[in-house]
Amino acid sequence: MTQIKNQIIWLTGASSGIGEALAYQLAANGAKLILSARREKELQRVAAYCNSEYQADVKILCLDLTQSETLANKANQALNYYGKIDILIHGSGITQRATVIETQLNVERKIFEINFFGAITLSKFILPQWQKQQSGHLVIISSLVGKFGTPLRSSYAASKHALHGYFDSLRAEVWRDNIKVTLICPGYVNTPISLNALTGTGKKLNQMSQNQAQGISPEKCAKEIIQAIKKNKQEVYIGRLEILAIYLKRFFPTIFAKLVGNFVPK
Repeated sequence: MTQIKNQIIWLTGASSGIGEALAYQLAANGAKLILSARREKELQRVAAYCNSEYQADVKILCLDLTQSETLANKANQALNYYGKIDILIHGSGITQRATVIETQLNVERKIFEINFFGAITLSKFILPQWQKQQSGHLVIISSLVGKFGTPLRSSYAASKHALHGYFDSLRAEVWRDNIKVTLICPGYVNTPISLNALTGTGKKLNQMSQNQAQGISPEKCAKEIIQAIKKNKQEVYIGRLEILAIYLKRFFPTIFAKLVGNFVPK
């Protein structure tokens, strides 16, 4: 079992949604936190709550995952806050609502920069320290759509699929260094992620998904993520009936293809 108390945890995507809920519950569990996202004001709000409610030791580190040239310096700053990092949780992400034909190539590249390249870049800067200390835990917030594709989410699904291939391979390389890798696959969670979804031109959708609004709470999702971390799980699915789509695709791929082809996102 991995302990959370007194662990130094760097959490990206901490300003809202699942990341914000995770920050609060990690603070409640006694973790020392480094919170990252683009919006400093929102990070300050989350950090202030962690301090006032849980007397948590919290640092703020603003970063933009699309600015890859800044990430080496950001990783060094994170390491210098406490002298080490025990757990790195990749919670940043952006989704999509557009067909393949509608989606401009620069939009697809932006989705990959945030969802995939940002995560692997920060990981590569932290891994050498973990190999020296012979411990570390990577936690990647993927998606159920990292296991199958659905309409209007081609680049989002592809970026999440890429995370699975990359971090499964990494796990096989670093387990002898006592470095753990956990992939988290949420389904529908009631967060603002669909409001910020990118259209084909890169503009925000500014619409709340009906399925998202009816999803599980961020707090419930965060609790399950923390349990997965404590139990050193390799891959975890979080949600309701949508989880069944993974098994439908695996065991009945023809039926799944017909169903997903007629699926109308809400």
